[in-house]
Amino acid sequence: MSVPEKEETLLPLTQRWPRMSKFLLSGCAATVAELATFPLDLTKTRLQMQGEAALARLGDGAAGSAPYRGMVRTALGIVQEEGFLKLWQGVTPAIYRHVVYSGGRMVTYEHLREVVFGKSEDKHYPLWKSVIGGMMAGVIGQFLANPTDLVKVQMQMEGKRKLEGKPLRFRGVHHAFAKILAEGGIRGLWAGWVPNIQRAALVNMGDLTTYDTVKHYLVLNTPLEENIATHGLSSRPAQGAHQQGELDKCENYEHLCSGLVASILGTPADVIKSRIMNQPRDKQGRGLLYKSSTDCLIQAVQGEGFLSLYKGFLPSWLRMTPWSMVFWLTYEKIREMSGVSPF
Repeated sequence: MSVPEKEETLLPLTQRWPRMSKFLLSGCAATVAELATFPLDLTKTRLQMQGEAALARLGDGAAGSAPYRGMVRTALGIVQEEGFLKLWQGVTPAIYRHVVYSGGRMVTYEHLREVVFGKSEDKHYPLWKSVIGGMMAGVIGQFLANPTDLVKVQMQMEGKRKLEGKPLRFRGVHHAFAKILAEGGIRGLWAGWVPNIQRAALVNMGDLTTYDTVKHYLVLNTPLEENIATHGLSSRPAQGAHQQGELDKCENYEHLCSGLVASILGTPADVIKSRIMNQPRDKQGRGLLYKSSTDCLIQAVQGEGFLSLYKGFLPSWLRMTPWSMVFWLTYEKIREMSGVSPF
């Protein structure tokens, strides 16, 4: 073994395989954030399916029998009718999804930032590059993770099917993957991918772009150093322009507003994605309710009204703030503990 090879074997794993290390670390951070906020995601999905007009074409009585309930009543209904732990039904494929999705988007974004686009000599990363990088990273990460998202959505609806007297579709996560693959083939695992990546592009344009831009602005232009306080401020968008005394008053409002914009832009695509993924299918894996994303959009607006595209809006909005905070603080901390440079 040559001297360079010996030296390489002595390097920490994070230096020998930096991209794989960052992929796994981001997946771990996303798992923590997902476990902490998953009940809001389940509530959002249940709300998105309520009153689905297209089910009437199949003679499904459940479409009209279930009254529309708001976020709180839906969450309480799950606890009362199915049990408290059912608020985490579907969390296993959700974790699988975020290992792939968050790992893919973070590694892609850093590669675009450091290698493809590059920073300027003063280590400044232009906003337009960050926006494009964030959207591209979201698209790539979500496309790779679409099969896990498909299983997550369908498993989140299993409890409701049981209450309606319908047979359960899956015995578990792995059975769900196998059944979808057997019925629809590889293509079936990417059902709903078009609205899915549209939403991911918009959300990551806000999340990744905001965090990266604000954090590096704070580090380069203020006395703040690379620490947990800076990471916390960076995960609350647009606060670099405020004085410290004003931060305490405005930070929560600003992050809620940032999440509000992301939810307004992304919720319609999220509703369409969830409905396409959850629709019943024939033996060939073809959807029985919708031919495409556009067909789903038209049927929802015509049958339920324009506001049906914003079902599940409130839990989606409220989830973004704590998810982002938990993810970024956890991610930066475990990078530090693993000897990886800050994001």
